[in-house]
Amino acid sequence: MEAARAAGAIAMRYYRDGVAVTMKPDMTPVTRADREAEEAIVAVLSAAFPADGFLGEELGERAGGERRWIIDPIDGTRNFVRHIDVWATLIALEERGEVVAGVIHNPATGELLTARRGAGAWRDGARVTVSTTASLAEAHLIHADLGLLRRSGHWDGFIRLVDATARHRGFGDYLGYAFVAEGKAEIYAELDLKPWDLAACKIVVEEAGGRFTDWQGRPTIYSGTALASNGRVHDAALALLTG
Repeated sequence: MEAARAAGAIAMRYYRDGVAVTMKPDMTPVTRADREAEEAIVAVLSAAFPADGFLGEELGERAGGERRWIIDPIDGTRNFVRHIDVWATLIALEERGEVVAGVIHNPATGELLTARRGAGAWRDGARVTVSTTASLAEAHLIHADLGLLRRSGHWDGFIRLVDATARHRGFGDYLGYAFVAEGKAEIYAELDLKPWDLAACKIVVEEAGGRFTDWQGRPTIYSGTALASNGRVHDAALALLTG
C-alpha cells in the first residue's frame, strides 16, 4: 500500500498537468509518469524486501529468490493521458509461482482494493464479496476492447456469451475486475494481456470469493487471456467462449 501510494502521488502530478506520450514497439503508450511511478514502487519495496525479485511493465525483470513483485505502475495509460479516471497502480506479490497478495490503487478516485491469500478482499477498509447470481441469464458481463475481441478469433464465442447474459458494459482495465469482486457484475472477459495487468486483480477476485482463469480454464496470469467471475457462472461462461 505504501508503494502504491508513492507511485500514485507521482502519477497524479502528471495526470493534472499533462505528459508527453511515446509508443512502445508493441504500439502501447508509455509516459514519463509510468517509468517514474514504477521506479518509486521498486525503491519502496526494495528497501523493505531487499532479497525479492521484480517483474514490471516498464523496468522489466530483476531476479530474486522464490518471491517477486509484479508491477503495473499505471494500468490504463490510454485513459490516463486522456484524463479519464479509470486507471490504477497494480502491485502483486508472487511466491513460488502463486499470487498471494495484491493492491489496486486508483489515485484519481482514491479507490484502494487489497487482498491477501486467506484474508479476504477489501475496498477502503470494508470487505467485498462477489455476487450470488447463479444464472447466466441474470448475469452482467463486463468486457474490454471490442476491436481486440473482433480480431482475436474469439468473436463468435464472445457473442454467444453476450446473447446468454442479461447486460453488457465495456469498462475495461482494472475496473472490470473490481466490479466482479464487489458484486456489481458477474463476469469480466479480457484478452491481449500481460502478467502485470492481471496479478493483483486475480488475488482480489479470488479473495472476494470469485474465480479467475484464462479462457481455457487454467488459473494462470501468463497466457494472455482472462475470465473473472463470481464463480457460480464461470463454467457456463467458459463453455460459451470456447465452445
